[in-house]
Amino acid sequence: MNFYITYIIVGVIIFGFIAVFALYGGVYGERKISAFIQDRLGPMETGKYGLLQTVADILKLIQKEAIYPTAVDKILFMAAPVVIFVAVFLGFVAMPWAPDLVPMASNIGVFYVFAIISIEALGILMAGWGSNNKYSLLGAVRSVAQIVSYEIPIGFAIISAVMMAQTLDLQLIGINQGILAEDTIKFFGFWDVSDIGGIFAWNVFQAPHLIVAFVIYFIASLAECNRAPFDIPEAESELVAGFHTEYSGVGFAFIFLAEYAMMFLVSMLAATLFLGAWNTPLPNIGGLRLADYTTGAVWGIFWILSKSLLLVAVQMWVRWTLPRFRVDQLMEFCWKILTPLAFLCLVISGLWRLLLF
Repeated sequence: MNFYITYIIVGVIIFGFIAVFALYGGVYGERKISAFIQDRLGPMETGKYGLLQTVADILKLIQKEAIYPTAVDKILFMAAPVVIFVAVFLGFVAMPWAPDLVPMASNIGVFYVFAIISIEALGILMAGWGSNNKYSLLGAVRSVAQIVSYEIPIGFAIISAVMMAQTLDLQLIGINQGILAEDTIKFFGFWDVSDIGGIFAWNVFQAPHLIVAFVIYFIASLAECNRAPFDIPEAESELVAGFHTEYSGVGFAFIFLAEYAMMFLVSMLAATLFLGAWNTPLPNIGGLRLADYTTGAVWGIFWILSKSLLLVAVQMWVRWTLPRFRVDQLMEFCWKILTPLAFLCLVISGLWRLLLF
């Protein structure tokens, strides 16, 4: 009985975090970042600096009537937002938050996260088809084609990091990028930094080609999240709102909650695979033992949140800076540029392990 209670508590905590992040780190943060980029103030009226604006918005949204157009497939239409959100929600259970804090420790954590978030594409297709709306269906088809295509370079980029780490365990990947590592850590494959730790022990600095793999992963993750410049599934000027055109009330809220949760999840996975996970960026220098003093559960949560939120902020920055791709440009960029480069990173990872270890 205690076993189930523990998992319920963990699930509630994760859901609470996602909700708070979506309201403030996501919606409020994006409004303020876009306002700064466009030289305006953003929300200012509801609460101090507009802090209560997102709370007012969500309260209004969940009280709205759920409207079902006459010709929709009700089962698919109602199930789609749940499938989309649950697929993203379940991805968080395998993510490590600190040295001894991971909701579900698994030796195939990378595979689990990559597999479970792929189910989101099924929910999006259900939403588009079930809506019986040409704009929704077109947006869903675009989204699925985009997600399936960009999962190829993302997969190659992830495998490049996994080959260097020699494990699919996300917690072990994190450990191998800090002073807690049992194996020798070498900066760019030559300088032993096992005791120094900090930023020098991150995967992107253990092997320089992983910097390219990280950039490829980050770009492709924008497409996974349907974020600009890869937001053609929700292109307002063409498709009204894309696959969620017909949604209102709680269904609409769950879809947008899943979108912002996905932004954080892919950023957290990037931080874990490439940027030291929950390890501190501060190194040990002589008698100044910064890495030793900034390692632990509280510090781990602080560092993983800081790295993930920074990547989320960059995602927002990109959205309000770059124009949207055309469909042909999007596919050409994936198959002719990102995929070959990601495959090259994979080959280099194999050669790196073969020749230097």
